[in-house]
Amino acid sequence: MSDLATTDLAERSPYGVLTDPATLTIQRLLPGPIERIWDYLTKSDLRRQWLAAGEMELKVGAPVEFVWRNHELTNPPGERPPGFSEEHRMESRITELDPPHRLAITWGSTGGVSFELERKGSEVLLTLVHRRVPDRATLLNVSSGWHAHLDILAARAAGIEPRPFWETWSRLKEDYTRRIPE
Repeated sequence: MSDLATTDLAERSPYGVLTDPATLTIQRLLPGPIERIWDYLTKSDLRRQWLAAGEMELKVGAPVEFVWRNHELTNPPGERPPGFSEEHRMESRITELDPPHRLAITWGSTGGVSFELERKGSEVLLTLVHRRVPDRATLLNVSSGWHAHLDILAARAAGIEPRPFWETWSRLKEDYTRRIPE
């Protein structure tokens, strides 16, 4: 692990850690049951509340179009930084599937993203791994983005109102800029 991994993953720091120079691992302990958290990953109407909309056929090889509208995630949304559009779309494909424990998908020009769900009593440990992020600039966006989106998922799963997305993302990008070595 890199210097970013100053906090042991077992302590479940809210920050992601680099588990190799181009792989981000981030965890959240969420209220269960596991099937409910699985639904937040795989059902468009629930996923759009914390990440992006897009119907998902639960079949390896199935295409998925993710549609981000980050200004709809929180109320208020916060001020969108320059260079970000109101909507972003990305074509992906399911590469691994083991309901309700594992989902892996392609992710743009990177090595893909996997979600692992593990029962921990009445809670669920979500481990997200984003592999082969090509450069530091992308890694800063990916790290702050996943962190902010997972914070919204945790709030939604707990039944509380999340903090404004764009303000959270901007603060986290500054944090990760300091945490991720150049």
